[in-house]
Amino acid sequence: MKNRNRVSIVVAAWGALALWGCASSSKTATTTTTQTTASTTTAAPAAESYPAGVGLNVANLDKSVAPCDDFNQYASGNWYKNNPIPAAEVRWGSFNELADKNNAVMRQILDEAAANKNAAKGTNAQKVGDYYASAMDTAAIEAAGLKYLQPELARISAAKDLKSLQSQLVRAQMLQTGALFNTYVGQDDKISSQYAVNLYQGGLSLPDRDYYLKEDARSKGIRAAYMTYLTNTFKLLGDNEATAKKNAETVMRLETRLAKASKSRVDLRDPYANYNKMTVAEANKRFPNLGLSAMLPQLGLGSAKEVIVGQPAFFQEASNAMKAEPLNDWKTYLRWHLVSSVPSALPQAFNDESFRFQQVLTGAKKQQPRWKRMIRATDGALGEAFGQLYVDKAFTPEAKAKAMEMVSNIKEAMGEHIQRNDWMSDATKKEAMKKLNAFTVKIGYPDQWKDYSALNISRESYLKNVLASREWAYRDMASKFGKPIDRKEWGMTPPTVNAYYNPSMNEIVFPAGIMQPPFFDPKADDAVNYGGMGAVIGHEITHGFDDQGRQYDAEGNLKDWWTKEDAEKFEARAAVVGKQYSAFQPLDSVYVNGKLTMGENLADLGGLSIAHSALQKQLKKQYPNGNVPKYDGLTPDQRFFLAWAQIWRTNARPEFLRQQVLTDPHSPAQFRTNGPLMNMPQFFEAFGCKEDAKMVRAKTERAKIW
Repeated sequence: MKNRNRVSIVVAAWGALALWGCASSSKTATTTTTQTTASTTTAAPAAESYPAGVGLNVANLDKSVAPCDDFNQYASGNWYKNNPIPAAEVRWGSFNELADKNNAVMRQILDEAAANKNAAKGTNAQKVGDYYASAMDTAAIEAAGLKYLQPELARISAAKDLKSLQSQLVRAQMLQTGALFNTYVGQDDKISSQYAVNLYQGGLSLPDRDYYLKEDARSKGIRAAYMTYLTNTFKLLGDNEATAKKNAETVMRLETRLAKASKSRVDLRDPYANYNKMTVAEANKRFPNLGLSAMLPQLGLGSAKEVIVGQPAFFQEASNAMKAEPLNDWKTYLRWHLVSSVPSALPQAFNDESFRFQQVLTGAKKQQPRWKRMIRATDGALGEAFGQLYVDKAFTPEAKAKAMEMVSNIKEAMGEHIQRNDWMSDATKKEAMKKLNAFTVKIGYPDQWKDYSALNISRESYLKNVLASREWAYRDMASKFGKPIDRKEWGMTPPTVNAYYNPSMNEIVFPAGIMQPPFFDPKADDAVNYGGMGAVIGHEITHGFDDQGRQYDAEGNLKDWWTKEDAEKFEARAAVVGKQYSAFQPLDSVYVNGKLTMGENLADLGGLSIAHSALQKQLKKQYPNGNVPKYDGLTPDQRFFLAWAQIWRTNARPEFLRQQVLTDPHSPAQFRTNGPLMNMPQFFEAFGCKEDAKMVRAKTERAKIW
């Protein structure tokens, strides 16, 4: 539901590969194919096969489907048939399979830590063990009831006027309950060498503003289910039926008011529109009822002279509502956001109500086992404390070295694509190369781990641990203000199956969690690795030059480094991609939003293209005579594209797909597979596709940017 992770706010402009299981935010030259090269040389060597479990799994292919008709189905049709969605999942694909393998490693680590009751107090081992043990102690959680929540509820209840209500907003910010708006410390978009205080719209419990405003039958059904969730939760807090219903209506009314003032997800993709710097005094004058001049010192940000307001119109309305709406209504709203942010730390009845509503949103049939959910919770709270043990078990120095080599090759290929670009002027190319050469690459895990010494964790109460870890994370973030930029910091933990680009840092980051099969396998051939992890690397590099990332320069500043003509050419070419994806239809009457998914679609198209070029360079180095071996009867180009398709294979519930299309900047998986390929002559040639094939776009309709 609502977004309580401050990292997700900070990375609003980042390009994340995919938001699987949580998830964070964003993020083509024709080359001579290996197949063409091989055909002009001496006889090709005999086909080889890999042992089971290494490289590409050809058993997943559905050869009853022509690759040029529907490559996604050809590449993974048998996998789709043999891998129905587990009852406790809303989708199932390669990301989930790998996350499950990582979960097994993490579970072993956490079970051992929880069993060790003699770890020295204050050590990471003690904190990790006690956090996970308290999370799994459902008997203690049930017995405690609301005991450990009462102090927080009492704080809210004690608010007597606007000033004390503002103080409760401070507490909500620290505990990251998602109430009203979000305050965070992050790099100044236009001065990337400095931290700034940022204010960003928030305050909604449903996944998006449109869920409050749309009048179609499904939206109305979701709102009705939300009202049931609200009412039943207030009853669990002790309200009688009539009071609970009235309180539910209050929350819905306040959130709907905020939704009407919120920008759409497409509008939020404009970084210039989200950059509104003003003095604290000016912000206090424009939004007087938020009490920012008093709030910031309480948040540890009293030295701030300026703030960057993401959406001034939203904050104007939030300020108006703070004064216009009754005090008790706001207390009801804050109580809801507190309770709904911690259902897994409360008695099972709260958790059951939360999950029943999630079922309506996502189509989930069964809740995930608690151990799996609590692994994620522990990773979120203390990820770098036990991440050190995870990388020891799951990530080798050899894998890191191989990945660094791939990054180097793909960066080099990107540079060649930029230089050969026929629509970009030399002046803009120069700046683009400057930016590319300034990229920072992080692979595996941080060079410097987080220091959790100020965080107190015990086995007394899981809820106390949850709130303590949230407050610690907030204070840790706020403490950066006024200090030099921490360029060693990571926005994802080591076990995460994902990757990201951060424009303010101009960095690409690949956690150890994703550096495993099917994305990356040191034992596999280069074609498979470049089609999998290579395309992921290319995807993140391309985010630096997508519709958002291109607006940041080599130093990570929001700055226009394009000539007017080149910017117009880019936008025209990007519009072709937007039009293509807006025509994709995952469900009846449901279409992909080409504007919302623009950055990810551009990154998929560009990333796959440059990874393919990098593979050609790698094969020429490895096989200078052109005698490139086939494996499983497949050429390197065919294996490259099959590897790409097999990392995106995903079965998804229709309810989940509807939510994804409305809220996720990533296109549904089948279009991530087929969408880029329909523009790539390299793909057509690899599989002998004719001009009239379904997977082949007419030349005049093809997209080509990098």
